[in-house]
Order: sequence, then structure tokens, then C-alpha cells
Amino acid sequence: MNKVEVKNLYKEFDHFTLGENSFSIPKGYITGFIGKNGMGKTTTIKAILSLINYNGEIYVDDENIKSLDYLQDVGIIMDDSFLCKDWTLNLVNEAMSEGYKNWDESKFFNFLNDFGLERDSKVRDLSRGMNIKLMLSIALSHNANLLILDEPTSGLDPSMRDELADILQDFVSNEENTVLFSTHITQDLDRIADYIVFVDNGKIIFSDTKDAFQDKFLVVKGGLEDLKLLNDVKILGIKKNDNGFEALVDEGDFNVDSDEIIMENPNIDRVMVLYGRKEKWMK
Repeated sequence: MNKVEVKNLYKEFDHFTLGENSFSIPKGYITGFIGKNGMGKTTTIKAILSLINYNGEIYVDDENIKSLDYLQDVGIIMDDSFLCKDWTLNLVNEAMSEGYKNWDESKFFNFLNDFGLERDSKVRDLSRGMNIKLMLSIALSHNANLLILDEPTSGLDPSMRDELADILQDFVSNEENTVLFSTHITQDLDRIADYIVFVDNGKIIFSDTKDAFQDKFLVVKGGLEDLKLLNDVKILGIKKNDNGFEALVDEGDFNVDSDEIIMENPNIDRVMVLYGRKEKWMK
């Protein structure tokens, strides 16, 4: 069963076009949303959150999101806090209690205590890590069953990133809650993601399980003199130096049989580094 269905999503800007894209986010799992900066991740998330106008259709729990009621069940953790910078955390509690019908004040203050956040602190005085903990406290205090995170781990230390990963895994452990986690720090997804959605230049390139993602691609390596062996191969990205090259290819389409070529299944990070990369000599 899918928690979110995106169908023919399209958004045109002056210098960038998103879509048309269709993909789904399975219920009860963590889906990693990956792509280089400026490729369409945040635009897609803004569409799912009804923050922008777009063409296409989006469904949450089989209901079209034209009715904004679904947002009551969505926890949002963005790259930057959406809260008033002058609010204390006590005022944050009051504001959220007005906005969310299922707001649980005691749960919120328990999270603040667990995260070491003082009620009288002002939003503007919180560090980046503390802001993420505050937004997590909000997201987890109104019985959200869908968490949407847009680049929350940028600038966080490894300890905080590890803590966040543990929280997300615990959140989906009941198989009813769902996470969409957009990030370019792919090490986080190597550990916790169940599914991957990959966007490049506004187009969805891949949407399936993490295992299928890692099986789809192949990194091939060799000396510069071995490049001629790839003349008939569709290269998805390549990097070379004075000693040799490494190229990203689709494993299903690669049929070169040579002892000179080394083949490896890449992790998510290696796919991200190589995909779309071209050398000056490539057309």
C-alpha cells in the first residue's frame, strides 16, 4: 500500500522544469529522496505539502490533497525553521496547539526535556542541531503519521545525524508511519532507507527499493587505454585521471567481457557522484 501517490507532476519555472513525474511512497517505510542540488527535490516536496501551484495530481492515503486536511497528519522538518524567530518554546507550544487538532502538550514538553531544550529559549538562539530537535518535537507531538524531511542533516555533526536516524527508524517501526527523507548526505540513507526515489534535472530517474537501486548500477574501471572497450556502452557518468577511469553504467545493459575491466556495485553516494558527470572530451 502506498502512503503518497504522485501522478504526472509538472512545474515550469523560467530556468528549470520539473516533470512530468510519477512515483509513489510506500506506507510504513523510509523512502530516501536523492538528487544533486537544484535537481527538483525541494520543488517536489513543496508540491506534496501544497506550498506551490503545480500541474498533476497528488494523493495521500488515496485522497487528493486539494483538501488540506491531510496536513494535520504530516510532520514537517525543513532545512530552515518555519517558526517566528522571536518565539520562546512556550509560545511555540501555544501556536501549535491552535494549529493542530491533535496537539499533545505534555508529549511536546517531554520531547523538549529529552532533547535538552529549555522552554524559555527563543527560536533565534537555537543552534542548527537544536532547531532540528525542536522541529522533530513538533512533528512527533501531533500524532503525525507521515514525516517529510527536506535536507535536515546538512551541517549536523555525526552524533546528531545518528540520533535522527534512530528516531526515524523507531517512528516507522509500527508499520503505519511513513517517512520521506530528502538529503544529499547519502550515508544516512545507506543505513536506514528502504526505498529510493532519484531525481535528476527535474526527471525521476529511479523509484524502487534501495536494494534494486544498488543492483541497477555498475561502476566499471580500467586504464585509459581500455576506454575503447566502452565505445558501444551507454555511459551514465564518468570520471578519469592520468591513471585511468571509472564509469557508471546500467548493469542490465553492460555486456563487455574483458579481464581489463574491473566491475563493482556502487553505494548510493558513488552513484550520486558519477551520475551525469562528463569529461570535456565527451559529447
